[in-house]
Amino acid sequence: MKVVTVVGARPQFIKAATLSRAIARHNAARPGQPVDERMIHTGQHYDPNMSDVFFRELEIPDPAWHLGVGSGPHGEQTGRMLAEVEKVLLAERPDMLLVYGDTNSTLAGALAAAKLHVPVAHVEAGLRSFNRRMPEEVNRVMADHLSDLLFCPTDQSVSNLAREGVRGKVLRVGDIMFDSVRHYRERIAREPRATAALGLAPKGFVLATVHRAENTDSAANLAGIFEAFGRIQARYPVVVALHPRTRRLLAEHGIAVAPGVRLVEPLGYFEMVELEVNARMILTDSGGVQKEAFFARTPCLTLREETEWVETTACGANRLCGASAGRILEGFRAFDEGGAAPDFDANPYGAGDAAEGIVAEMLAFDRARPR
Repeated sequence: MKVVTVVGARPQFIKAATLSRAIARHNAARPGQPVDERMIHTGQHYDPNMSDVFFRELEIPDPAWHLGVGSGPHGEQTGRMLAEVEKVLLAERPDMLLVYGDTNSTLAGALAAAKLHVPVAHVEAGLRSFNRRMPEEVNRVMADHLSDLLFCPTDQSVSNLAREGVRGKVLRVGDIMFDSVRHYRERIAREPRATAALGLAPKGFVLATVHRAENTDSAANLAGIFEAFGRIQARYPVVVALHPRTRRLLAEHGIAVAPGVRLVEPLGYFEMVELEVNARMILTDSGGVQKEAFFARTPCLTLREETEWVETTACGANRLCGASAGRILEGFRAFDEGGAAPDFDANPYGAGDAAEGIVAEMLAFDRARPR
């Protein structure tokens, strides 16, 4: 079976590394039923700190195809990807196309494959924020309705798809990011680098990321978030792993950064997870980082009004604060002063073997498909 995988952004590289390892294990155990994976990197994340470092660290083979699309308005970027992915699919003639998550790369890959009648498998299907102003929400909804195999991480994601009446086969396999954390946990513990390199004390700093357009494009939202960071830094250093676009918009909006707020370049996967484990608290508008915070057993404040990962809020490990400095500080105090009691022993994301289940289901689907 030949599978073409489309990736383009940091979270997808991590998930793809996990699934590629499972494919390699399958091929070693069953050489008579090999899975030939060919990877397309769209170039949606093209900064070396957000792309190349992940391929090196996670030992992902170099992509067979690198489209080099880069940044741009959503329509332009997605359109360029759609045209280029279509060319690759016509050249490769795969049995299946595999996409992850909710980026423009996800949508472009799923749409190109559907138009060419190539079956689509969507990993991390069924997530919903119910906020159609988010480009990611539009991407994930459309990708789900184009997909033939929908690999869901949670019971809630399965329920979301049932309500929408998707046509594909829906399977709850667990969360592939949990697979990744389990696989790398010992290495991260064995090779701590980032905490000491930044001169930070374990549980003595706050880690933050900000990149969503709803926050960065709004001067008021970005100012509110950095006002909260400035007040939190009076108690703990705040380390912000800063997306290049956010750095540029801080300057364009004229937003001052308090001295105790440290802006650092985007971090590699191991450095980021190490800081997540050692942070006292995480503040983020990233979906993936919310979940990594849960796996790291670190309280999280989400700088949005909704989350796809409702399981993290249900067990008290995550609080929605939006971009209001007052609400962010209220959430910070609740976690810092012990007023909130997260249940990190809740286990809504499976047993850490999602990748094996995905490989098995893809093979079963391919065997049953009419030729």
